[in-house]
Amino acid sequence: MGGTVSLSKRLAERRPLAAALGRRRLAAGLGTFAVLEVIAAVVLAVVVGWSFQDALESFVVTNGLMGCAFAICGAVIAWHRPSNPIGWLFVADGIGHATTAVGAPLAQLLHDNSAPVELQRLALTIFSWSWPWSIGLFLPLALLLFPDGRLVSPRWRPVAWAVVLTSPLFALEMGLSPESPFEGGPSGYLTLSSYDTLQPLWIATELRGLLAFALAIVCLVIRYRRASDTGRRQLLWLLLAAVIAVAFMIPWALVAGTPIFVLLAIPLVPAAVAVAIVRHQLLDIRLVVSRAIAWALLSIVAIGSYAALVAVTDSFISSRFGRSAALTVIVALLIAPVLPRLQRLVDRAMYGDRRDPARVASRVGEELSANPEGGMTGVVSAIRSALRLPYVALSSNGELIATAGSPEPGRPDTTTPLAPPGVVPVELSYGGSPVGVLLIGLRPGESALSVADRNVLALVAVPLAVAVHATQLSAELQASREKLVAAREEERRRLRRDLHDGLGPTLTGVAFTADAAANLVSADPDRASSLLGTLRTDTRTAIADVRRLIDDLRPSALDELGLVGALQQRADQLSWRADGASVSVKVAADSLPTLPAALEVAAYRIATEALTNVVRHSRATAAVVSVRCGSELEIEVTDDGPPNGAWIPGVGLQAMRERAAELGGLFEAGPSPNGGRVHASFPLVVMER
Repeated sequence: MGGTVSLSKRLAERRPLAAALGRRRLAAGLGTFAVLEVIAAVVLAVVVGWSFQDALESFVVTNGLMGCAFAICGAVIAWHRPSNPIGWLFVADGIGHATTAVGAPLAQLLHDNSAPVELQRLALTIFSWSWPWSIGLFLPLALLLFPDGRLVSPRWRPVAWAVVLTSPLFALEMGLSPESPFEGGPSGYLTLSSYDTLQPLWIATELRGLLAFALAIVCLVIRYRRASDTGRRQLLWLLLAAVIAVAFMIPWALVAGTPIFVLLAIPLVPAAVAVAIVRHQLLDIRLVVSRAIAWALLSIVAIGSYAALVAVTDSFISSRFGRSAALTVIVALLIAPVLPRLQRLVDRAMYGDRRDPARVASRVGEELSANPEGGMTGVVSAIRSALRLPYVALSSNGELIATAGSPEPGRPDTTTPLAPPGVVPVELSYGGSPVGVLLIGLRPGESALSVADRNVLALVAVPLAVAVHATQLSAELQASREKLVAAREEERRRLRRDLHDGLGPTLTGVAFTADAAANLVSADPDRASSLLGTLRTDTRTAIADVRRLIDDLRPSALDELGLVGALQQRADQLSWRADGASVSVKVAADSLPTLPAALEVAAYRIATEALTNVVRHSRATAAVVSVRCGSELEIEVTDDGPPNGAWIPGVGLQAMRERAAELGGLFEAGPSPNGGRVHASFPLVVMER
């Protein structure tokens, strides 16, 4: 039973794979069939002796080229995206054009060899009725479904149905015509002798075709406005094909006057659609489109200028300098400054203000001024908007503090852990030290930041690094305030506990004992004398507690002896180790000015803690405490203990390091070639006496 279930499961899993393989084979077979039809058309055209002009006028060249382009591109789309109907529409379009291409020379061959008229008419019927469906149905419907194979919204369903239901009109217009593609040939089947009487219907059919393609263009514009970056990149491929097609059509239509050559630009459409659906990240399409639009606009300006100059200066220039040479020079001089300006307009639409770094820096400065408290979200949004970037983020201390947009998936990994694929890190530094990282998402089609982008970001990075540094300082200041408040409250709690649990009960006992002794002075002098002895002991205990509390707040030796004297006193106290061996401790000090109380306490605590570690752990016989006062106050404790490995930080070392950091000082501790060394330095602020 289990084996049967497992076999059924495996069969169920294989069915989708088999279906996908079958669709791929079908797409490849249909595409190959269309290509073979075009090859047959070329062979037949050679056999019947057609020249290139004859083949062009009989649509063998144009329809053959479109048949190959649509069929191959459609097969590629259907192979990689079998669920997308655009591939199958293009395959059908290619077969229609290829069938028309082979139909004309086949009919000519049959006519030249006196084949039965019925067979000739059948070939001409296939020729006339095959390709109209490609132009009237398959292509506009594919444009309505581009790029994902679905309509832009349910509201466009009536438009799609209208295109489908009215498509036979164009087929009727082309198929009912009784004209033969070659001289002396018969008419095909399904022709209409009164064809010319239906001219109003054919005009309406042409208008219907223009309306269908106009609606498809409107649909593409709506898609572009609603699409994500990926969708827009796909649509830009189609725009690139359209720009190149227009640039190709205008010279032929206006100069050569041969509309047939215009059809040679149509195969660019299926090629662009195939790349957009299958490999839309092939290159930086935005850059290509910007260049293509610039050159297309320049071509229009050049042709218009040429026509205007011909009309105005024909009689004057042609009689003196020769029309071609003179006008060519004049047009070249006139349009030379146009290209850079057109390119700037196009680049600004595609890449924002990256050609104007000062403008970007100004926008960033405005955002920084509008957020004096350090809000960075508006700043990264301004950078993203100014440079048309998909993603910009700012990180500091390993954490993201502001983001705008979302990174593009499927890009090469970077070395920064915070940077996802397709994101390039730009380091922000202040005073030579890194303070943060600006994460820049690459535009679709880009593999690295361009030089122009890096120039803009280098200019923006300076004020941004200052702002990040200020934000860090503000955060550190706030954290320091919180620590100070917490330390103050902890110190108050400790003092209250010591006073309440230690000194308070002792003083209360002193008061009770004094009262009892006073009551017994006359009645029981001996008992009173005993109570006075207890009172003396309790009083001394209270005094010791008071001194301990005072020493915890600030060592009394500092007030009595000064920093150097207090250190000398502590050195004398620590001259004997626990094992009974003596340690020679020497204090070497410069003449010191009046120091702030906090600085005196920190220096004293660090020095005494270092001496305590020497006595307890170093096995040294001599130690030196050096106190130097110049531009800084330096405290150094060295000993001649035997060498050892790296010091393991403990509570004492950590406390010394924190005391130095609290006052902006530096702290170093560790073994040296001559023993151990502890060194602390503090910025010196001299107090007035």
